[in-house]
Amino acid sequence: MTAAITGITGNMGQAVLAALENVPEIDKIKLLCNNKKRMKKLLKKHKALRRKIEIIDGGMTQQAIARLVKDVDIVVNMAAVIPPRSDHRPEAAIACNQTGVDLLVSEIEKATDRAPALVHISTVAVYGNRSGGHPFVRVGDPLLGSPFDVYSATKIRSEFRILESSVKKWAILRQSAMLHPHMLSGNISDPLMYHTTFDAPLEWTTAHDSGVLIARILQRFATDTIPRRFWNRCFDIVGGKANRQYGYQTFDRGFRIIGGTVRDYFRPHYSATRNFHGGWFLDDELNSMFDYVSQTPEDYWNEIEKAHPIFKLARIVPKGLIRNILFKRLLKNDNAPVYWADHNDDARVTAYFGSRENYDKLKASSWKDIALPDPDDIYEMSDNAVPVERGFDFGKPDAELTQADLESVAAAHGGELLSTFDGDMYEPLEWRTQDGDKFTARAYTVLRAGHWHNPLYDDFVWDYDRLSKKDKIYASVWYDTHAKDENYVYSLDERFDAHIRKIDAEQAL
Repeated sequence: MTAAITGITGNMGQAVLAALENVPEIDKIKLLCNNKKRMKKLLKKHKALRRKIEIIDGGMTQQAIARLVKDVDIVVNMAAVIPPRSDHRPEAAIACNQTGVDLLVSEIEKATDRAPALVHISTVAVYGNRSGGHPFVRVGDPLLGSPFDVYSATKIRSEFRILESSVKKWAILRQSAMLHPHMLSGNISDPLMYHTTFDAPLEWTTAHDSGVLIARILQRFATDTIPRRFWNRCFDIVGGKANRQYGYQTFDRGFRIIGGTVRDYFRPHYSATRNFHGGWFLDDELNSMFDYVSQTPEDYWNEIEKAHPIFKLARIVPKGLIRNILFKRLLKNDNAPVYWADHNDDARVTAYFGSRENYDKLKASSWKDIALPDPDDIYEMSDNAVPVERGFDFGKPDAELTQADLESVAAAHGGELLSTFDGDMYEPLEWRTQDGDKFTARAYTVLRAGHWHNPLYDDFVWDYDRLSKKDKIYASVWYDTHAKDENYVYSLDERFDAHIRKIDAEQAL
């Protein structure tokens, strides 16, 4: 069996390569790589795999992808430009996450004699901000990528491309928040950490466990033992109940290594209060199939402490000095919320705080004024207090879904179904949005994967304030962190400059 893999030099990719040392069933592994220096180190580290590996030089380009896909049985696409690089280089995110996936899917579609299966790694970011009333997430929930998050937008679009493709065997896996070996050092090199809200519901998996998942998928593919229900579906890469935390908890545990807490190193206004992403996953089907979860966040941090004992030296340094040297300096970076406020970036300040007034109040506050969520509550919660609106009985089996169910979903979105549903979840159907735009999508794409066409699928425009006025499905999540009288349209122009436009209430309706 021959497998092709992209994104092998990333954190997840490196973990996959390590796990593949225990998969003798794979005869050949084709790796797409445009970082020769890092690849050389990996090959030196995994000498046992060297005889199986063929390196395809290049990124997610047509020529390189054509060489990668030729004569393979399965492709695992982990290639992605993720935050913070996607924030600084949005054009690179588009080229890899969106255009690259389109090219990859096109090559697989063209293969007739030996069309490979495709396993695509997506992200929890497609669900958008889930702090507030709906921290729990299921596959099928609405996809509301956060304003100005090019990463989530490109991932939503690439998912849709795969879902509506003619690839015969595919699976989309939405990766949870990932704990990886470079996380602590990464947090002190870019202010991306200030995008994380303190109440963000984060469900962690380690890079190790995600690597084991992919290796087991490949192993079972090679032995033809993958359950039939795995194919042509979306899944969440869960970490499990023990791996659920709030954003500030994760920071506190990481900062404990250097002797401090969030309160020691941050000020309340450093961090956004909304517009991040995360969620506690309720779908455990993937783990039941492949049994990959073995580590908790505590296991991870213990490993980091053992691997980097030098971090402990920071415990004898005054906390104020550490704050100035490691954390306060990041506020001058153009990816920091404080930078946006200092430079009157009203679009981002509004998106991440709700208003300039909210930010100013936060800046004037101290930690005694801030109510942080109680981590003990996590273990008492098993689902959202109020269900996410989906427009139909979500527990109804696919075989029992009717025309009326699909029409109900369309109506809940403020649109309508224009086709006749014959019971085939993968037969293309025509729909109309609340704006009167027609689009084609399968019943599975809309009802089970959570997609519904809106301006973000074509342009970098986030107008959920307006859409949620008529879209009950969007509204059920969007209004957790947005006021119903907000009437903003967020957008990025061709230079990726952020804009905000207020529309009047009548126009919003």
